Amino acid sequence: MKSIRQQLLMALLSTIMLTTLLGALATYRTARDEAQAMFDYQLRQLALTLRDHALQNGPLREFGIDEDAQHFSVQIWGPDGTRIYLSHPRQELPHQAPIGFATIDTGHGQWRVFGMQQAGQMIQVAQPMQVRDQLALAAAWRTVAPFLLMLPLLGVLIWIVVGRGLRPLDAIARAVSTRTPVALDPLPESRVPSEVLPLVRALNELLDRLRRALVAQREFIADAAHELRTPLAALTLQVQLAERASDARSRAEAFAELKGGLQRTTHSVQQLLTLARQEPGGGERPLVPVQLAELAAQVIAEHLPLADARRVDLGVTPTAREGVVTGDPEALRILVGNLVSNAVCYTPPGGKVDVSSGEDERGTFIEVCDSGPGIPSEEREHVFDRFYRRAQTDTAGSGLGLAIVKAIADRHRAHVLLDDADLGGLRARVEFPRLLPL
Repeated sequence: MKSIRQQLLMALLSTIMLTTLLGALATYRTARDEAQAMFDYQLRQLALTLRDHALQNGPLREFGIDEDAQHFSVQIWGPDGTRIYLSHPRQELPHQAPIGFATIDTGHGQWRVFGMQQAGQMIQVAQPMQVRDQLALAAAWRTVAPFLLMLPLLGVLIWIVVGRGLRPLDAIARAVSTRTPVALDPLPESRVPSEVLPLVRALNELLDRLRRALVAQREFIADAAHELRTPLAALTLQVQLAERASDARSRAEAFAELKGGLQRTTHSVQQLLTLARQEPGGGERPLVPVQLAELAAQVIAEHLPLADARRVDLGVTPTAREGVVTGDPEALRILVGNLVSNAVCYTPPGGKVDVSSGEDERGTFIEVCDSGPGIPSEEREHVFDRFYRRAQTDTAGSGLGLAIVKAIADRHRAHVLLDDADLGGLRARVEFPRLLPL
């Protein structure tokens, strides 16, 4: 596992060292340029001194100077080109150079040479370039050495400072570790550095979503247990009645009631499983393009036997623009199926149910309209609650149909709207976003 502190330490030390080396290179070049100018000046001054001495005291061969101390070499040639003076016989010095400054390579190193003529004689003063390079390198080293010697101290200081800067993360980690499924309080945002604040807020949003999911799960389990307890108790009673039946007719009636109770209980369990699958993390499938018109046709075909049995006219209302959404085909089939099933079941015999889908100025939609009794406006917000059933209704149901519709719509970022239909009953409209990411 990589440590942020170690990464910052290595990055900062590497940056400091690289900056120091670049500074040393710049210092070396600057010092070398300054040394070039200074020593060129000295070369010229020494040549002028030799010239003045010759003018005052005669031939230059009698001139004496401690060139070893100054790292300079002097050569003098006569009018005929014969060398008449050499200050360093044991050195490989450059041959006679042109007048003025020049850099000459002798094969044993480079020399900086200044030459001038005086009284027919050629005076040449030279200095090895190695001396200048050593002087510039020494200046650069004196600049870099203190920084290099301070690197260990800088490493310790960076380690301490970075550690203090990372303390808020340690505090957040300790705070998160204290959270439990029964204690999901948000993390404190006061006295949190601005760089860490987005992380804290993101964690608080996650904790809030987790808290709401756990609450919903507990409520779901409690509601499911409560709702299943009644039909299971009824099944037990019906079994007992079947056992106590004294004749074949009573036994047949008891078994018929028992069969109906088993079907209702099975339907409730299936609805519970369907709702659980539509919750976040409940085995979601990849989203693909779905033709709403084809989906509506499939659902209508599945519900035609139920509609015929109840003598309800179930059909499709065509629209100008076909609707296509990105979603889970199976989940959307369940959504439309629940809406159609509710409409058919609550519409009295001889009524009508129309299904339409398409795209309008409000977005892509699918809606189911019926001629039934509808839902009062004050109850429309509650019908999406789990196990909610209207008091004044004789239609059997689990109270989960619209809750499943709401869960599937939320998963697809869609909105479910309930209002009055032109047929006189309820209109259930599901509006999808125009573009849904895959």
